[in-house]
Amino acid sequence: MPAAAVAVALAALLGLTGCDDSAAKPDATPKAAASGSGPAVVAPGRPGEPARTLSPEDAAREVVPDTPNSADYTYAQMMIVHHGQALEMAALAPKQASSAQVKGVAGRIAAAQGPEVSAMRGWLDRNGGPRAQSGHDHGKMPGMATAAELKRLRAARGAAFDELFLKLMITHHQGALAMATEALSDGNNVQVEEMATDVIAQQTAEIERMRRM
Repeated sequence: MPAAAVAVALAALLGLTGCDDSAAKPDATPKAAASGSGPAVVAPGRPGEPARTLSPEDAAREVVPDTPNSADYTYAQMMIVHHGQALEMAALAPKQASSAQVKGVAGRIAAAQGPEVSAMRGWLDRNGGPRAQSGHDHGKMPGMATAAELKRLRAARGAAFDELFLKLMITHHQGALAMATEALSDGNNVQVEEMATDVIAQQTAEIERMRRM
């Protein structure tokens, strides 16, 4: 009997020790949370640079407002005009081109750039409308066909149209790439950045397609 009593006492003591140990563990969590350190924020690096781990406070300080600047307004205004000329040229292809490939390129240009013009006009409306273009001249936009070149394109038919259309449109797209690259470098608004990135992706692919024709 004494031995049994000792065994019971030891079992009770071990049980109490286990309870005390489990009760102590929840206290550790509030102490860790009370340190004031929130979850870390991983900030992606720029191309070629590693990601960084920031505190929530540092991450909040690095957020830059995307208020549109003059480069954003200039890009939207000028690209509306630039796209407008591409749409004018593409509209000639269904009746004047002889190549099905050229007609296909013209159709894709019309399908893509029409909605892009609407999107840029909507962006201007939402952000206060047109702004002064700081001396930019639509006639000097890169890649724009001259009045004489457009006259020749309107008069051309068949293979002559195909050749001239591809030549003018490749140059036109290259101008758009230059404008979009400048907007990415000098602009500040994320929506303009997205539109410029789309232009670069689409028109780079189209230039390669036209060069192979």
